[in-house]
Amino acid sequence: MKKSSGFKIILLLAIAGLIWMFFLFDLNQYFSLANLKNELDAFKEYYGQHKALTMVLYMAVYILMAALSLPGAVIMTLAGGALFGLFYGILLVSFASTIGATLAFLVSRYMFKDWVQHKFSSKLSAINKGIEKEGGFYLFTLRLVPVFPFFVINLVMGVTTIRTFVFYIVSQVGMLPGTIVFINAGTQLAKIESAGGILSLNIILSFALLGIFPIIAKRFAADVRQQKVFSKFSKPENYDYNLVVIGAGSAGLVASYIAAAVKAKVALIEEHKMGGDCLNTGCVPSKALIASAKLLSHAGRAKEFGIDSISVDFNFATVMERVQSIIKKVEPHDSVERYTGLGVDCIRGRAKIVSPFEVKVNDRILTTKNIIVATGAKPLVPDLPGLEKIDYLTSDNIWDIRTLPKNLVVLGAGPIGCELAQGFSRLGAKVTLVQRGSQIMKKEDSDAAQIILKRFQTEGIDVLLNHSAKEIEVLGEEKQLICDHDGKQIRITFDEILIALGRVPNVKGFGLEELGVELTGNKHIETNEFLQTNFPNIYCSGDVHGRYQFTHTAAHESWYSAVNALFGRFKKFSVDYSTIPWATYTDPEVARVGLNEADAKLARLDYEMVKYGIDDLDRAIADSEDHGFVKVLTVPGKDKILGVTIVGNHAADVISEFVLAMKHGIGLNKILGTIHIYPTMAEANKYAAGLWKKKHAPEKLLAWIKKYHTWMRK
Repeated sequence: MKKSSGFKIILLLAIAGLIWMFFLFDLNQYFSLANLKNELDAFKEYYGQHKALTMVLYMAVYILMAALSLPGAVIMTLAGGALFGLFYGILLVSFASTIGATLAFLVSRYMFKDWVQHKFSSKLSAINKGIEKEGGFYLFTLRLVPVFPFFVINLVMGVTTIRTFVFYIVSQVGMLPGTIVFINAGTQLAKIESAGGILSLNIILSFALLGIFPIIAKRFAADVRQQKVFSKFSKPENYDYNLVVIGAGSAGLVASYIAAAVKAKVALIEEHKMGGDCLNTGCVPSKALIASAKLLSHAGRAKEFGIDSISVDFNFATVMERVQSIIKKVEPHDSVERYTGLGVDCIRGRAKIVSPFEVKVNDRILTTKNIIVATGAKPLVPDLPGLEKIDYLTSDNIWDIRTLPKNLVVLGAGPIGCELAQGFSRLGAKVTLVQRGSQIMKKEDSDAAQIILKRFQTEGIDVLLNHSAKEIEVLGEEKQLICDHDGKQIRITFDEILIALGRVPNVKGFGLEELGVELTGNKHIETNEFLQTNFPNIYCSGDVHGRYQFTHTAAHESWYSAVNALFGRFKKFSVDYSTIPWATYTDPEVARVGLNEADAKLARLDYEMVKYGIDDLDRAIADSEDHGFVKVLTVPGKDKILGVTIVGNHAADVISEFVLAMKHGIGLNKILGTIHIYPTMAEANKYAAGLWKKKHAPEKLLAWIKKYHTWMRK
């Protein structure tokens, strides 16, 4: 590493020295139009005597100037035309300029790429994806328009991820039209009075048209691809709908709401219940169960609140009926009646896409200009031998039980597994949480997961880490889960087993396979940054897309999919995932936005971290909830927030301030300068910002101020 840094310094000094000498010895005087005209006859005479050598020397000087980004390229190109003529001039300048540009590109890449990519990785991720996908197109456009200095393009492209071969080829082709113009002008050198005279209005307009051409060509190519995709299908003369949305979960509801709001004619098709998983089997029922379970846990902690004891009688079946009543209370928000009133045609039935313009439902064919697939996801059920012999539970059907399991095994320690494990444990079940890896909540930092693990163990949950489920055996009335742990066979007896291993997208049975909609390796629908599938008028959003399987992300994506579907011919919007927050509703809660330490280390990103312990917060102490922390990652030396993790009471609410700050570029200084109500949990955000400020206090300035105050006391 040190040798590499030393060589970079030597190379940088050598380049700086060459550039300094160029100006020190006033060499740029030789690269003027007047000097070229004066010396042209001498050059021609030398060229007549030493053709090959002149060409080699000319190319060497041109390459060196381009590599060092020195001025004079225009004069050198004119000289090429005047000296070698149109054909040889174009040949020599085209290769010399491209080789020189590539050398400048490679120097920039060697010297600065790692540092730039490392320093600004969060900002450059989207740019890198664009460069990987269409870097050649952007470079080609820049090369055609002389408004952009070529040396700047060389240096900037060097710090991106564009491949060297692509850079060279595109540069060679992209600079060729400009080379021809200037070489041709060089052949008429006697008529040119100044370098600026080359760029007449006609030539400038020609360059502008050349710059616009790739954009037009790209649009034309997209239209050709679209026609090719649609060539197998007949387009209706008229459409029943502007948009058909398949699936009435969070994603489908928001997409259809937006379409109706902008007065598009929209149909929303749902086979089961309006509201999808979130309302019926996910967020709403789980939070209702957690609320009941938390009340019981508070009763068990009565002495912490100065109360000798609290006796609580409850019936598990009644608790589960309350869960259903909560669902019914929320149902009107997502009901057919509400959405019909908003202008959405709500259709009950199984949808099948039969062409890019036709959706079949209940033996009826709906013709539509656009389609949004929002079919959600379902619990992942593993291929576990013996599982087929029992009636297992998932997050879909656990809400149907009315008898509390005596021994409940929860397979999987992600958000769903952790939330329900704690909830059922507090309701009185003996819970065993089985996790294949070495950490629960594997997407969170280990210090956050460790707090939850200790709480689980304190509450009596048996957490088995590094246990891989191998088989289920049914021995008479007894059911056992067999796990492998450090090469040993572990048997766990249970009454019920909850499979909580994540969710898989619902892509089968909707005509996607038959139509040829492309899927990723994880069987999510493949889309571009506009949430567009390989069929230009078919979009998707929500869990079936699979990037972030959260209700709020589904709603977020649906704005983009609906707007792009309805107005994409004018303007498309790339979906923004930069500030997606999420929370796991264990007690204490774990909430997060942006990067955590594990992500930052994986990305080799430099960061600073401050960590405020909530055990020091007055409100937390008063509520006997003095546990957890607020951890903030920032750009080194700056208050710009890269990510936040909060573990504590109401963490999912407290983190909202940081989500807003990251979305709108607000730093820790402004959070520190914001008045927070005392006493609240949200004050933890201010104290975390205060810790950052303390770490960045101007010590030298404060030392002088201290001397000032000492002097004032005399």
